Amino acid sequence: MQNINLLDRMDAIRFGFFNWRAKTNIGYKILLIAGMACFSGLLAQLKFYLPFTPVPVTGQTFAAALSGVMLGSIWGGLSQVLYILLGLAGIPWFAGAKAGLTVLAGPTGGYLIGFVLESLFLGYIIDNYVKSRKFYIIALLIMSADYFLIFGCGIIQLNLWYNIALGRNLAFYELLVRGLFPFIPGEIVKMLFAASLITIAIPKKDYK
Repeated sequence: MQNINLLDRMDAIRFGFFNWRAKTNIGYKILLIAGMACFSGLLAQLKFYLPFTPVPVTGQTFAAALSGVMLGSIWGGLSQVLYILLGLAGIPWFAGAKAGLTVLAGPTGGYLIGFVLESLFLGYIIDNYVKSRKFYIIALLIMSADYFLIFGCGIIQLNLWYNIALGRNLAFYELLVRGLFPFIPGEIVKMLFAASLITIAIPKKDYK
């Protein structure tokens, strides 16, 4: 009986938060997107470089996935836009404590744009389709967003950077070697962790 009561209480807390964030005023929503932008900046510092690519492994894809789910499509996407804009303005919270336009124009700039798209995509699907709130569907959605949106934008920008900044024209397979393949194991771990966390956190009924 106590276990049932505890589960009911957890369901009420989850539903209460998501119902509140869907209906709260713009002032609180601005605070939420600012908080998520800070969270993204924090996870960006969890990074390491591989010897054969200028793109670091970071925790930002995890933050982008959570932003869309926890804040919803539009506000989650805006949190990633705010993260980028404040980084461009000089806050050193891009990967490696970097800031400024050179980051957006550099080899990793496309991935930053992909974070916005992932947040918009995941937030829209999970907000509007209750049946999508199962672990395996959430994992599939995150995987699709990671590889098509984030890495898709990232590889396009990486190709431009190699062409314009270094004067090198890389074959498509070499771009994948430098911009996608090395990150697959880490992305799988982050995807499974994010999907597990989201499955626990998200209500299984409509909260809008």
